Amino acid sequence: RTAAQKIAKDLNKRYGLICQWDCDEVTFDGVGVSGNMQVGKSQIKLDVQLSFLLAPLKGPIEREINKQLDTLLVKA
Repeated sequence: RTAAQKIAKDLNKRYGLICQWDCDEVTFDGVGVSGNMQVGKSQIKLDVQLSFLLAPLKGPIEREINKQLDTLLVKA
């Protein structure tokens, strides 16, 4: 959960996403993007929805999310 909290804080800082926690799940909303992150004992499940305008950028966005998750989880 500590790593997930860092991820949520980073999402807010870098992209202005509003994050709200409910037990082990955080939902986030921003301009053109929304989703949720569920935290388990040994895994994090991330579901992101992009607006129609951001859909063409899915590949680069997905790569950046994975890169940031790897970085933040190694530091946790």
